[in-house]
Amino acid sequence: MDIERILTKLHISALNEMQQHAAEAILGSDGDVVLLSPTGTGKTLAYLLPLVQLLDAASDSVQAVVVTPGRELALQSHEVLKSMGCGLRSTACYGGRATMDEHKVLKEVRPQVVFGTPGRLNDHIDKENISRYGIQYLVIDEFDKCLEMGFHGEMQKLIRNLPGLKRRILLSATNAEQIPQFVNMARKGTLVDFLPDDEQTSERVTLYEVHSPQKDKLDTLRQLLLSFGDESSIVFLNYRDSVERVNTYLCEQGFVTSCFHGGLEQQQREAALYKFSNGSANVLVATDLASRGLDIPNIQNIVHYHLPESEEGYIHRVGRTARWDATGRSFFILSSGEHIPDYVEGDVEDYQPTPIAQQPALAKMSTIYIGKGKKDKISKGDIVGFLCKTGGLTAQDIGRIDVKDRYAYAAVRREKLQQVLHLTRGEKIKGIKTIIEPVH
Repeated sequence: MDIERILTKLHISALNEMQQHAAEAILGSDGDVVLLSPTGTGKTLAYLLPLVQLLDAASDSVQAVVVTPGRELALQSHEVLKSMGCGLRSTACYGGRATMDEHKVLKEVRPQVVFGTPGRLNDHIDKENISRYGIQYLVIDEFDKCLEMGFHGEMQKLIRNLPGLKRRILLSATNAEQIPQFVNMARKGTLVDFLPDDEQTSERVTLYEVHSPQKDKLDTLRQLLLSFGDESSIVFLNYRDSVERVNTYLCEQGFVTSCFHGGLEQQQREAALYKFSNGSANVLVATDLASRGLDIPNIQNIVHYHLPESEEGYIHRVGRTARWDATGRSFFILSSGEHIPDYVEGDVEDYQPTPIAQQPALAKMSTIYIGKGKKDKISKGDIVGFLCKTGGLTAQDIGRIDVKDRYAYAAVRREKLQQVLHLTRGEKIKGIKTIIEPVH
């Protein structure tokens, strides 16, 4: 397999030191591997690049299972493997949608790699939708989360159900106290530890505290976000209803936001992340569900509206910014009686928000929903052609496009949104009539 070709396809000039060591550990032995490295350092690619070299692309059986604590990381990792163009097939399995639909996909795709959450993977194995006998490799991504007590039963059952398992690869951004015995890690395993000894968060992240004169921090948050201009920011809260309340307030104040928490339907969550990652929303208002597994580049600011509930939660939140070689900022909004948690290391500067403008900055892009997808033989190229020919856009007016099985999302320049909606109303794409509507 031509690794250089894959890296070129991914627009990566070279592997970083951690990825090189991970590849050596996975390819250079037949033992288990534990990889510890901060968020944003490229752990997904660190295990996928060597793993794909160990799998047989000519076989139609599942050979590797990648366990993730949530559906977002499963989907994201699946997309990374697809983008590598290495000839291996994969799919993602997770709760919140019908098992029968996933079974159909498994039969059609015949994947060599399956990404999924523990409960859903067990479900497919129990129903023999996935054969347990060909699976040789088990990857547990964010194993500190997957092996918490809430997942113990499902993880025990999953590992017990894989009789042909030869190797385990565990990854995390934090150092778990211990790995449960039921994981059956081999004694000859290799530890690849790139966690800094004394660096809790990246030195490229600057820490600030912002004091709210009122117990209700909404106005202080508004002033803070106004001081960011059009920068990309995540506002973290600890509860779903708080996310809804703050998001509603910000929308009423004119901010373009995305709202993200575990109580939303899967398609709502996908749309929220898509809007934020493609530049259609400047602010993501979220619970800590957004602190893990979301690899969205160029997030400049992390805002702790509610203080993190643990040091581990804090590390994962701040890990959303300053990814790879970028810099970032982390802001604690403190009301009377609140203080920076004792576990926060490093100098924290005082920040006085000075609004750049009195009105929130508008997002550069808008997102449209197209009611046809892969199953309708619609490709990214078809969508680009349709938006240019029928919608009157140029290639520079079009951003990221994601084509799902039955629908697609496309980012278009904000000022061209109404033009596109008007010109495409009632029009056909590849001879098929479809719905074109904005994603709010």
